[in-house]
Amino acid sequence: MTDAELAILSLVAEAPRHGYEIQQAIEARGMRQWTAIGFSSVYYLLNKLERQGLLESRLMHSERGPARKVYRITQAGHGVLQTALMDLLSVPRDLGMSLALGLANITVLRPEQARNALDSYEAGLQARITDLSERRAHQIAEHPDSPLHILAVFDHALTLSQAELNWLRGFRAAWEEHAPPPAGPTASPFAADPAPTKHPPARTERLPRQDQE
Repeated sequence: MTDAELAILSLVAEAPRHGYEIQQAIEARGMRQWTAIGFSSVYYLLNKLERQGLLESRLMHSERGPARKVYRITQAGHGVLQTALMDLLSVPRDLGMSLALGLANITVLRPEQARNALDSYEAGLQARITDLSERRAHQIAEHPDSPLHILAVFDHALTLSQAELNWLRGFRAAWEEHAPPPAGPTASPFAADPAPTKHPPARTERLPRQDQE
């Protein structure tokens, strides 16, 4: 089961939900940052889980709008969810494998390329920390009684991101001790060209007119 399928299954396990409610929960909790759930893939995943017998649905009518298909988890789905969660909470996972591959091959890049890449990575981490902090504050403002396990999702991501940012800055300082200094401004390729030599205009002799011969 993919992380996206597991996330959808877990949201429906909390309470029966229709597709739009699931989209709202995904956005409010910032789940797209750690699961590959596209906006259009939610309904595909719901249908897939229903075909597998892990979810069931009923068409619910409403006085304020059109009928909506509401999903609820089945007994089989609950068993699959429990097994998957036990695995996730009991086995540590490797983090940052893509970064590890980049670090192992950083010498392939020119120093300025490496600096630009690390600058971009640091900016991305800072933006992530800001976004997570804002989402956590919004969650508390909208739901003051948010349970501990929901806030823990934000706190865990914030702690990891801040730790990675601190590590990155330490690595950057150590790497700069061995890397060539940043190149200064590049001189124009035309600056070294010698100035063109000015020659006096060539003398031209006037030929006599034929009527003066």
